[in-house]
Amino acid sequence: MTQPGPDARILYHRTDWLPLRTLILLRWMAITGQFSALIVAQVYLDFDLPMGLCLMTVSTAILVNLVANNVFPRNKRLTETQSMALLLFDTLQLAVLLYFTGGLTNPFSLLLLAPVVVSASALDLRATLIISAVAASCTTGIALFRMPLHTVSGQVFAIPKLFEFGFWLSILVGIAFLGLYARRISTEIHAMSDALLATQLALAREQKLTDLGGVVAAAAHELGTPLATIKLVSTELLDELQGHPAWAEDATLIRDQADRCRDILRQMGKAGNDDLHLHRAPYSATIQEAAEPHAHRGKTLVFSFESAGAEPTILRRPELIHGVRNLVQNAVDFAKNTVWVDGSWTADTLTLRISDDGAGFAQHILTRIGDPFLRSKRDLPPTRPGYEGMGMGLFIAKTLLERTGAQLSFANGSDPFLNAEERPPRCGAIVEVIWPLAELRAERSPVLGPNMPLE
Repeated sequence: MTQPGPDARILYHRTDWLPLRTLILLRWMAITGQFSALIVAQVYLDFDLPMGLCLMTVSTAILVNLVANNVFPRNKRLTETQSMALLLFDTLQLAVLLYFTGGLTNPFSLLLLAPVVVSASALDLRATLIISAVAASCTTGIALFRMPLHTVSGQVFAIPKLFEFGFWLSILVGIAFLGLYARRISTEIHAMSDALLATQLALAREQKLTDLGGVVAAAAHELGTPLATIKLVSTELLDELQGHPAWAEDATLIRDQADRCRDILRQMGKAGNDDLHLHRAPYSATIQEAAEPHAHRGKTLVFSFESAGAEPTILRRPELIHGVRNLVQNAVDFAKNTVWVDGSWTADTLTLRISDDGAGFAQHILTRIGDPFLRSKRDLPPTRPGYEGMGMGLFIAKTLLERTGAQLSFANGSDPFLNAEERPPRCGAIVEVIWPLAELRAERSPVLGPNMPLE
């Protein structure tokens, strides 16, 4: 698995600051609901509420909203601490209002779940735990201490103790369940969003390198003939100017500089092996080009291509090159000595199988391979101590290759619990990629097309 760059770690540890206007809008909605509930209970349901205390409690929320709306700019984004403080205020304000209006006998006590869900969706784990603890404490507090609800005639409105206990317990369970649920969903969404962004960045880089590689290839092709002519003429001049040392030195300089230009173009082409030099190539050549950067890292790469008819010419798409390269890098990282890259084709499909002689995939993550930010220290095989991957390499490879129409499967070559003598040569991880040939097929074109401008 590829080691993620620093950008991936920054993305994963970023903070999604809440817009202040979002919390202000939610609080205005809560204020409207609280005020309406007080009026309906007092006027239409004949409850005798301490309206002065209740309206004072609602007024504190109105005051906080007015101050926040007028002091801070409209595009203000709150830090974790600021967001947590406002959500704690909302929790305490609602708890005080519930204390004045019957505690858990008030059905609106269920709204104590709202700040917990907002925190779990947008804030970090520490803030969520603090707000959940405060909400649970407030629920317990108003269950034990509250001003009873009673009608204008003096009749006390109460529910059976068993129902009150069940209501208290259901709110606590709701705080835990909804908090965990919202936190889990939010974490998955953020992880997938960051991983997709990292994939787009990798693909954008590969596309730029592809365009640059095409320019280098075209330049080498177009300049090859003029450089050869310059070298030929300078060599002939050098032979004719043997009796004139000063002029012969100039001719030698011209020839040497022509050779240097040729070497520079050749070196640029070599450095561009990670890129696409042409728009189409034979299937085997494309796979070998993708794997070539990892051919000199101390492990042996063994290529094998099985022929079933004429070898197809395919489009050398950046997604394919980068995806296959990541898979080969993962195999080289974890292999002991050898990595096998086997390709085959039929009239309808292309198949690529990458296997190694390493420890293989950990069994408990085998079904989750391809998820972003998967790796943790307990997932690491003993052959890679200290490696702290995040699953980004395989995620990017899987995502990019699936964009080319591929289907990927992951397996191990043998039972990891076998002895070393009992394990076959290809005992490590196996990744199989299958493409419909129609997705990648390209017609052979011997004509060099025009150079396209870089974007």
